[in-house]
Formats: sequence, structure tokens, C-alpha cells
Amino acid sequence: MAMNFEQARTNMVENQVRPWEVLDSRVLEVIGRIRREDFVATAHRQLAFADLCLPIGHGEVMMKPVVEGRVLQALQLQSTDDVLEIGTGSGYFTACLAQLAGQVCTVDIHADFTAEATRRLQTAGIENVAFSTGEAVCEWQPGKLFDAIVGTGAVAETPARWLTWLKPGGRALIVQGDSPAQQVTLITHEGNGRQHLETLFETDLPYLTHAEPRRRFEF
Repeated sequence: MAMNFEQARTNMVENQVRPWEVLDSRVLEVIGRIRREDFVATAHRQLAFADLCLPIGHGEVMMKPVVEGRVLQALQLQSTDDVLEIGTGSGYFTACLAQLAGQVCTVDIHADFTAEATRRLQTAGIENVAFSTGEAVCEWQPGKLFDAIVGTGAVAETPARWLTWLKPGGRALIVQGDSPAQQVTLITHEGNGRQHLETLFETDLPYLTHAEPRRRFEF
């Protein structure tokens, strides 16, 4: 029997995302509308709405729907916001950001991710996204400031350079710390060098390239 993707998407929103304290109507509407199944490998389409991190290649994963919902809600995006996404991945989360914000700049170290995400968003009719391929932890520079920054992979420690890309009043949503209990942290730029940090919840994601914890030597 063919899977009813529309019903599966509704069930995902109502039975997974909403019960995980995601109550923002704009976020729920976007997650319920964007065709998540079009952003996963063919072999995983039947699992597109499962409460799982799905592999997308290069050791990377698509975040669980509940985590995506909580992150989107925490960012409190406005229709005029300029957003930077670090880690394009499949392009699904990029599409969600683009529906909530004014403009999205997304960067990924893997050129095949960039190319495939570009194709998927074009197919979905989403046009307010600028794609870049680069290594964002140490090298790539955006050349502008953003209202919001979100990392879709983990970092052992938040790169200080990322926070210099925030406008005053901007916020960064970063998954940081040690696996398997990484902290999803909201960092708000309060101006004059001040930052406010709030830990939201725990999760576990693969580390971005060059953002892994330093090896501990045992004697």
C-alpha cells in the first residue's frame, strides 16, 4: 500500500512536534506544508516523518522533526530577517527557514549537498536563498551581518568568529558541547560586547568539520 504522505506529515506535526512544546502557529504551518519526503534519499522516504535523525551522506544527518521544530520556534524569525544557516545538508531545514524569514544565506562544506539542495529548493519554488560552498568553522566569511544564525551540526565550542556576524539584537542557535549530551544554546547579541546565553534542551548531532572536540590523551 502506498504511503499517504499528507497524512503522515499531519501526524508528524500533531503527534511529535506539537507535543514537544512547539506551539508557534507559523512554525507548525511551515513544517506541515513543506514536503519533507522530497528532501530525503529515496531509500528513506518511508521514514521521512519518523522520530529519527536520517543519514544524508558524509556522516551527516537530517535533524529529528521535533528538534527542527524547537529550533525554528526558538529563533523567533520575522519576515524581514536575514538568516545564516551553517550546514545546508539536505536543504529541508533551509526551506523551513526561507518560509519564515526574508532572506537565507546557507553554506555547506560539501559541494554535492549545495548542488542538490539548490535543485530541491528550485523545484519547491523557494527563491529567497543564497547558496555557498565553504568551510565555515575556520575559513569562509559571509561578508555581511545577520539577524539570526543557526548551526545544523554540532560544535565542541562556539567559534567566536560566528558571533561577530550577528547584528546587535541578533541571535544564534548553536548545538555545542560533548556528545551524547550536547546543549542547544540560544545566544543573543545584546550590544557593546554583551551576550546572553540560554540553554534550551539537549540533543546529539554529528560535529561540523573542524568543530570536533579535541582529543584527550590518556596515560
